[in-house]
Amino acid sequence: MDLEETRLDTTLVYEGSFMQVRKDNVRLPNGATSSREYINHPGAVAVLALLDNGNLVMERQFRYAPQREFIELPAGKIDHGEDILLTAQRELLEETGYAAGEWQHLTTAWPCIGYADERIEYFLARGLTHQGRNLDDGEFLEVFELSLQEAIAWIRSGKINDSKTIVGLFWLEKYLSNWVVAKPSIFLEQLL
Repeated sequence: MDLEETRLDTTLVYEGSFMQVRKDNVRLPNGATSSREYINHPGAVAVLALLDNGNLVMERQFRYAPQREFIELPAGKIDHGEDILLTAQRELLEETGYAAGEWQHLTTAWPCIGYADERIEYFLARGLTHQGRNLDDGEFLEVFELSLQEAIAWIRSGKINDSKTIVGLFWLEKYLSNWVVAKPSIFLEQLL
């Protein structure tokens, strides 16, 4: 069954400094037409930065749209044409002051598929050295250490409720236990 929708035309509704809002008319798989409103977003990175003591580098910051503070992974927007690894390295250094000697891309997740094309590229960073941070103008955040076990407990208690951070922490928990690479059949056997 073909589920693809075909764009017939597009209208730019709003253009901001890094994202756009569009409204497209589309042809549906059954031949009918409809409209789709969505946000074009350049994508982002999130960094799971592991210190030598096993703790994660985390951030606490106020987010304007929901009008509250969140506990988050270091993260940031991909600049147009920028390599995603360079984005991750830049954001980690700018926000936390840490540089990493070892980088590994873990996965890609799409957080808002119903209304945006944003993707988040997750990286694991190890071999951290503190070099001093350089926050963007208008950016204010607190950097602190947190064990993975405590971070998972904070998810369960609702203290961590940012979706990109939840996805990253759960992914890291499974990755470090070798579930993703070495034990998928064991997981499937447990489900059956």
